Amino acid sequence: MNAVTETKFNFPGQTGFYKGKIRDVYTIKDEIMLMVVTDRISAFDHVLPKGIPYKGQVLNQIAAKFLDATADIVPNWKTTTPDPMVTAGLYCEPFKVEMVIRGYLCGHAWREYKKGKRTLCGLPMPEGMKENEKFPEPLLTPTTKADVGHDEDISREEIISQGLVDRDEYEELERITLELYKRGSEMASEKGLILVDTKYEFGRANGRIYLIDEIHTPDSSRYFYLDGYLKRLEKGEPQRQLSKEFVREWLMENGFQGKDGESIPEMPDSFIEQVSNRYIELYEKITGEKFIKSPSQDVEGRIEKNCMEFLDSI
Repeated sequence: MNAVTETKFNFPGQTGFYKGKIRDVYTIKDEIMLMVVTDRISAFDHVLPKGIPYKGQVLNQIAAKFLDATADIVPNWKTTTPDPMVTAGLYCEPFKVEMVIRGYLCGHAWREYKKGKRTLCGLPMPEGMKENEKFPEPLLTPTTKADVGHDEDISREEIISQGLVDRDEYEELERITLELYKRGSEMASEKGLILVDTKYEFGRANGRIYLIDEIHTPDSSRYFYLDGYLKRLEKGEPQRQLSKEFVREWLMENGFQGKDGESIPEMPDSFIEQVSNRYIELYEKITGEKFIKSPSQDVEGRIEKNCMEFLDSI
C-alpha cells in the first residue's frame, strides 16, 4: 500500500512552504505555487495516521478537470498539472473564509438540525425537513478558515463586520459560489449524480478574485446517486453516496469524532483499500473516464522530477 503522506522537496527559487491537512504547497519566487496533493486523509479536522493510495491523484485530476470546466465563470489559479498529483499555478493571497454551499440537509447541517437548531450561519432552515431532503434554495454557509483546529460557522454579517472580507467583495464571492454550484450540479446530473454540498476557496492576485485550491472533489464535496434518491428519501433510508462521509461514519462507529480525549482508531488495510476504491469510483463516475493508476514505485522521485522539468520550462 504505497501512499504519499509527506514530501520534503527543496526547489530552485523556493520562497515558501505550507503543509495543509492534505496538500504540501511550495511557493516559487513568491509568484508560482506547486501544490502537491498527498494521499493524506482528514476527518473531523484531524489528519488520520495512514494515507489512502491514489487519493491524491484522484483529487488532483478531478480538481483540474472542474477548474477547466468553470474558467468561464471565474478565473482560477491553475496553469498546468506537471504530475498526476501536482497542480502548478498563480500564487494568490487567500481570503480568510471558505464558501460552503448546501443544497440538501445532511452532514453537519443535519447534525445541527437534529439538535433543534433552525438557523445555520444566520440563515433559516425550514421546519419539518427530513435528512437528505433538498432545501428550497441552496444555503450559503461560510466558515472561517483555520490554520490550526476547527473551521467555524460564520454568518455573512459577521464576516463583513469583522473585516474578513469587505461587503462588495463578499457579495461577489456569493454570486460566484452560486454559479459554480449550479454548474457543478448540472455536470453531476449528467453523470447520474447529485452534488449535495461543496466548498470553494478564493484568493486575490493583481486586484482580481481567483478560484483557488480544489473544486468538486470528494474531499470538498458530497455526492449522492440520483437513481433511487427519492425512494430512499421517502423510506428514510440512507442515500448511496460518493463522499468522505462514510469515513466519518466509520470513525464515529469506532468512537472518534475529533473531541478531546478521543483516540483515532487504527484503520485496517482492508478499510484503506475500500476507501481507495471509493475515491477511484467517484473519479470514474463524475468524469466519465477510466481512472489510470500512475506508477506506484518511487512516487516522490517522480513528483520531484516532473516539478523540476516544469520549473526549468518557465
